[in-house]
Amino acid sequence: MRTASDTPAAPTAGLITAPHFFEPGRRDRHAFTPGDDFYEALIDSHRTLDDAQSALLNARLLLLLANHIGDLAVLREALRAARLPEATPSTAIPTGDPA
Repeated sequence: MRTASDTPAAPTAGLITAPHFFEPGRRDRHAFTPGDDFYEALIDSHRTLDDAQSALLNARLLLLLANHIGDLAVLREALRAARLPEATPSTAIPTGDPA
């Protein structure tokens, strides 16, 4: 049974692909610092894990964050962007020799 606290939030405007990391109450000199901090925490969370444990951690994290987002339209957009990174240049990950 759902309670008032289970009610989903209003849908967002769409997938944010520009850097959007922050920590409430924290002022950073550079906009990229919170993103770097998250990346470091992500890498640290994989230390000492074997490949199977690392894949499981990634799957759990993905499901936790997807549940937190909740908006199926945003999640579908994120799936498309992750599958076709060339479609979203701000999030594209280099996949080979740039030459």
